[in-house]
Amino acid sequence: MGQKTHPIGFRLGIIKDWNSKWYAEKGKYADWLFEDIQIRALVQKKVGNAGIAECQIRRSPKKVTVTLMTSRPGVVIGRKGKTV
Repeated sequence: MGQKTHPIGFRLGIIKDWNSKWYAEKGKYADWLFEDIQIRALVQKKVGNAGIAECQIRRSPKKVTVTLMTSRPGVVIGRKGKTV
């Protein structure tokens, strides 16, 4: 019997990149991870039908950058950029 390997975990760092890119100091990791989960849930709630393939979150000391890869950018942006 063979061992089952998670396909994303198997490819991380080789042909697939991490979805969140940040390094947390001691004591902040759990807080930032929880914020990442909340950001992803908010994006899914607001634009769930936009065909989002990937949501990358990058953190620097003073800002958070969220990059959405979508097949339907018009749904995310809205008319004349009103929903951005």
